[in-house]
Amino acid sequence: MKDYVGKWLKNPEVVLFEVIGPVAQVTLNRPEARNALSHQLLTELGNALLEADDREDVNVVLLQGAGKDFCAGYDLIEAYEKADPQDPANKIPYRVSTANFDNDCWSMERFQSIPDLIYDLHKPVIGKIHGNCLAGGTDIAFRCDMLVASETAKIGFPATRANGSPPAHMWTYHLGPQWAKRMLMTGDILLGRDAAKLGLVLDAVPAEEIDQFAMDLAQRVALTDPELNSAQKRIVNLAMEQMGMRTMQRLAIEMDARAHLSRGPRRVQFRADMAEGQFKQALQNRDGPFGDSVIKLRTDR
Repeated sequence: MKDYVGKWLKNPEVVLFEVIGPVAQVTLNRPEARNALSHQLLTELGNALLEADDREDVNVVLLQGAGKDFCAGYDLIEAYEKADPQDPANKIPYRVSTANFDNDCWSMERFQSIPDLIYDLHKPVIGKIHGNCLAGGTDIAFRCDMLVASETAKIGFPATRANGSPPAHMWTYHLGPQWAKRMLMTGDILLGRDAAKLGLVLDAVPAEEIDQFAMDLAQRVALTDPELNSAQKRIVNLAMEQMGMRTMQRLAIEMDARAHLSRGPRRVQFRADMAEGQFKQALQNRDGPFGDSVIKLRTDR
């Protein structure tokens, strides 16, 4: 898709954009990195969303991931690189996200403004989850208007064990307070089939059926006039805003920045591992003590 040139999306490298009937299929395309969210990927995603919203031949957006996963989270290697406060070309000083609390908030506000487009688009966005949808992957997915998942998809935010808190907080709105706390205080994982039982996703189907199931739903939603779908999306979103959803997103970023200041042993160990370039060791030290992280719902009550 590197030869694709549209109004917003020009020569994308890590996002695929295809119009199938009235559906714009947007694909996160870093399968070798499990579609980890880099600055480039988020920038291209934002442009793809704007492209779909501007086009009159598109009624619905279907968001998915290439390869084995929807999205395994933020690109931690990029995130933990030591930033140079000086631009090497012209020596203009730039803000560094790790310099202080306000810089951390500024950095995350800039980063989160791109997936916020999912919420603000006039057109409905349906997310299709397969494989891993972890950490930053949930920040993307939970902004979608509807979510469908394969029964074996893995959904969670294991980064809460050592890294911080979700900078986009839709957990309470989807799960309610107790399950939101259960997920965030342990970093444990829900399978797609159980996420559907709890209302975290709309529905879950066998992995071999998810592609067709998601496209069928998108095509069905696309049958309604775009002006009507826009009205329905906005009224439901306004209802959530009356519940404080917009304010909560701002506070979630500030709470994440606060969590980054933690000097607890797990946080300190993770930062030390990443500083030494030991990415796999950092994940092992963070997640190993928790053992099997998949939640097994009781079905006998």
